Amino acid sequence: MSLYQHARDGNAERLRDALGSDSAAVRKRAAEFLGEVADPSDQPSIDVLLRAATSDEDAQVRGAAVDALDEIGEAALEQLLSELTGTKGSEAEWVTARKFARALQADRPELRMAAANALGRLDDASGLQHLVEALDDEDPRVRLRACQACGTFADPRAVPELTERLDDEPRVRRAAANALGTIGTDQALSPLIDLLADGDESLRRIAAGALGKANNPDPVEPLARALGDESAVVRNAAVYSIIELLSNVPTQQSHAVRDRVVSELKQADDETVVEPLVEILTDGQQSRQRRNAAWILGRVAEPESAVAVEALADALADDDAQTAQFAATSLKSLGGPIVEDRLLDRLGTEHPEEARAKAVFVLGQVGGQETLNRLEEFTDDESPAVRKRVFSAVSKLRAGGP
Repeated sequence: MSLYQHARDGNAERLRDALGSDSAAVRKRAAEFLGEVADPSDQPSIDVLLRAATSDEDAQVRGAAVDALDEIGEAALEQLLSELTGTKGSEAEWVTARKFARALQADRPELRMAAANALGRLDDASGLQHLVEALDDEDPRVRLRACQACGTFADPRAVPELTERLDDEPRVRRAAANALGTIGTDQALSPLIDLLADGDESLRRIAAGALGKANNPDPVEPLARALGDESAVVRNAAVYSIIELLSNVPTQQSHAVRDRVVSELKQADDETVVEPLVEILTDGQQSRQRRNAAWILGRVAEPESAVAVEALADALADDDAQTAQFAATSLKSLGGPIVEDRLLDRLGTEHPEEARAKAVFVLGQVGGQETLNRLEEFTDDESPAVRKRVFSAVSKLRAGGP
């Protein structure tokens, strides 16, 4: 049975046995899985990992064991650090942080790795400078964990050194990019713009996902170019970030940013743009994101895009009134037979009253003879709001349009 199956079954005993394998690759994988399976009460697994972290002949196995102990929990990691440094768990946190900081200077790289992990867990700002210094450690495994720990602090003071790590080896580069994205200031995000053209798909995805936090329009055009990326996950991340940018930029810049966004998105492949916008409008948890998605769809989708029209029609019933209004405005902008069909489907009393009223309003702007015939059936609707909109729409359509 494979290690993966043992992990799925939660069979820690078999994974512990695998840590005695002659194969370093097997031992490394077993340590990784054991970190996912074991819990803080599983002392046998912790003991096996402690031995691997301190005495395995393979550096990658030792590193995996250190990370596994960290994943099990703070208590497991403290056992490792206690064994390596003599630190007692009962000591005050600031004393512990000081000892972990000293451990970052130890000769043994596994101790420096564990210390970086531990400092990232502690809520003690005094550890940040030591982690920043560890970003220059000679061992890439330590640099990797120092990047990750700096990300947990999300402190702008680490930005210059993290930026330098973007030229490191692949795993360190990704950890540095993630940390910069977590910090999220314009200074931290600026170096990520160039990563949108990097050959590493993971780095492009990290950059595309983080740049939506910017408070300026600089990432708009690079993100728009990323809509043509060969990777679907990069393209989706770019659309999400573009939507987020619209929510984050200062009010005085928002109009200019909106114009740039629409201009760039219109030049991109329609399916690439529409699919994630629909997903945001349909499943987004933040009303401001749904509003922006509804607004943009009316300007970049084709009238024949059934999926866009369906999502906008559904959004007429959105709990957020502005989202529903933007959806109505976008449906009016799109127009066409598909819009008419979808809105006529929403005139029944099974739909919310406000959504029906908005559907009638839009139909009065874009409808033809068939729409007029259908609307005349609703002149006696039991809802006053719907009746009022029906009379107005029928009048406009009889007169030949708005």
